[in-house]
Amino acid sequence: MLEVRNVNLFYNKYQVLFDLNFKLEQGEILGFLGPNGAGKSSTMRILTGYLTPSSGSVRFLGKEVSKSPLFLRENLGYLPETNPLYLELRVREYLKWVAELKQAAEPQKEVDRVMERCGLKEVEKKLIRHLSKGYRQRVGLAQALIGNPKLIILDEPTVGLDPTQVREIRELIRELGKEKTILLSTHILSEVELICKRVIIINQGRILTEASLEDLIKEGTERYFLSLESSSYKSELRADLEKVVRITAEDRTEKEVHLEFKAQNKEDIRFVVADLVASYGGKVLEFRPKRSSLEEIFVNLVYKGEQK
Repeated sequence: MLEVRNVNLFYNKYQVLFDLNFKLEQGEILGFLGPNGAGKSSTMRILTGYLTPSSGSVRFLGKEVSKSPLFLRENLGYLPETNPLYLELRVREYLKWVAELKQAAEPQKEVDRVMERCGLKEVEKKLIRHLSKGYRQRVGLAQALIGNPKLIILDEPTVGLDPTQVREIRELIRELGKEKTILLSTHILSEVELICKRVIIINQGRILTEASLEDLIKEGTERYFLSLESSSYKSELRADLEKVVRITAEDRTEKEVHLEFKAQNKEDIRFVVADLVASYGGKVLEFRPKRSSLEEIFVNLVYKGEQK
């Protein structure tokens, strides 16, 4: 649906985006992750047609955005990081104004539809300035849905919300993802884990990785947890274990020893370790991979990128 090819962006002589390449497929929710200042918002402005890249191109449904900006905007719902609401208007007034701007065939019916979808009926007569931050974000999402766009781009939609509001907006985005294509730009990793199936991680204007969430976490799973009987954990066994793994944590009780370790390579070394423990007459009580969180993978990728 959306294809980014070799996009670079300069502000005067300062380059902020470096050779970005990725695709957003129809029907998916793609997480666009990065720390503050990574280049996320600049990328969002290019994808929505508000900025022209210094080089490269963005294509939407086969058409180049720079040559057909209206085609994109007719099919785009956009919630920027700073939600541009008119605080002196009431909720229904504001959404009706947006519907008329977008030339909706039946503005009132369109407003009713998006208010119902975003849970705004009970506040439709309230001034926007009197709404909570959570309800303001709902109004922002509602305006993005007017016109039934094919693509929705959300830039930090949960920033500044309390936990209850975050959960409400998250559920709304998840529901929208059942029928819409969504690009979710955020630095809140837990939101991506709960909503997205594929992620792009960007830092310092460069894409560090692009993968399905499942593959990314699977690739990061090289740590293991091992529990065995204390009586069998001799210094000789530990020395032999350290020939094939790197022990990162050790906890002893009277009856058990708990070890955490990293494999020296990407191979599954559970059979090697289990056989080694058995050769010393040891009894394995528990042995499992220790799943890396998205946060650990993210920090590792960003840190490595900054060291280059």
